[in-house]
Amino acid sequence: MMITRRPTVTVRVGGVSIGSDHPVVVQSMTNTDTADIAGTVGQVAALAAAGSELVRVTVNNDAAARAVPEIVKQLADRGTSVPIVGDFHYNGHQLLTAHAACAESLAKYRINPGNVGAKRRDENFRTIIGVAIEFDKPIRIGVNWGSLDRALLTELMDANAKQAEPLGAREVTIRAMVESAQRSARLAEEVGLPHDRIILSGKVSGVQDLVTTYRQLAVESDYPLHLGLTEAGMGTKGVVASTAALSILIQEGIGDTIRVSLTPKPGGDRCEEVRVAQQVLQSLGLRHFLPQVTACPGCGRTTSTFFQEMADQIQTYLTRQMVEWRREYPGVETLSVAVMGCVVNGPGESKHANIGISLPGTFEEPKAPVYVDGERTVTLKGEGIVAEFIEILNNYVETRYGVKATVDATK
Repeated sequence: MMITRRPTVTVRVGGVSIGSDHPVVVQSMTNTDTADIAGTVGQVAALAAAGSELVRVTVNNDAAARAVPEIVKQLADRGTSVPIVGDFHYNGHQLLTAHAACAESLAKYRINPGNVGAKRRDENFRTIIGVAIEFDKPIRIGVNWGSLDRALLTELMDANAKQAEPLGAREVTIRAMVESAQRSARLAEEVGLPHDRIILSGKVSGVQDLVTTYRQLAVESDYPLHLGLTEAGMGTKGVVASTAALSILIQEGIGDTIRVSLTPKPGGDRCEEVRVAQQVLQSLGLRHFLPQVTACPGCGRTTSTFFQEMADQIQTYLTRQMVEWRREYPGVETLSVAVMGCVVNGPGESKHANIGISLPGTFEEPKAPVYVDGERTVTLKGEGIVAEFIEILNNYVETRYGVKATVDATK
């Protein structure tokens, strides 16, 4: 099943445009106690530095709500302008009305229609929408498989049971996800929230379930869609499952902002979820965030680990340099580098890259030809190969992406 869809609506979240023909936006979320101002500011700043374009924080109690304005202020003071999104469950209507400074400081509110309130659900939802209207804030209606509106699910299950050919429980549950998001969006607009202030999501933890849910949302609405496999898991499982789900949908034009919900190891790097999301978009050729290093996996021809070590050193060097290079060398994120380990594919891959080096494999002559824009320019030997290659790399970046190069290209 192939669906090609772009929403016709653009939603502005702070200084970020989501939807229509704008690039897919990378989002992340803190796991600090939001009331811990210093800890939350530090993690938001780290996520933003890694490339997160929106950062969501938990707002679950009065202490967290009181902390939000100071968090936003301290981030601004240190030059971090990333929009902050408030994540509300159960008591969002109370917190947003009780803490006007919090409501004003946030760039967007995330509302879960499955737990916005029990007996007074619609009234509580309307209260949140009223605050969003007052402060001119967009919202994300974030339906989640694990906290789906039970009353709506029961309603649809009962209706399905009366059909001549009832659907399975999975199909009805996905239908309830889609219906919950759409009903909430309609209610928000009835209260007075503009159409272009609404983003939808319907997160589940299974790849095929996510694909089915979002295909339905894409066909039935023109709101921008936030993608993410919820509770993706740890390590390789979380990375692979998220990549599989997001790639299918994004390739079909479905999705306007994404988050990779990885479970970090204790004390692990929260920024890993940002890097994975970026790599999904970059691998699909939709956006560029960092120069790419192509390296072969190694085989019996490459018994030396030197090419692996060099590839790692070059990738680390590029990542470190990008903090400065982004400012000085516009477009450098499109740079491609190849570090290959033997003569089989080494020269060919090196020629395809902007800069490539083909290191000698086992029993090959101990020399490493370097290719720049497809042409062999020099052959490196000896102990200083890495340093010499980095010098070539630096000269190429300055020549191709520097201010003078940019001016010359426009003449």
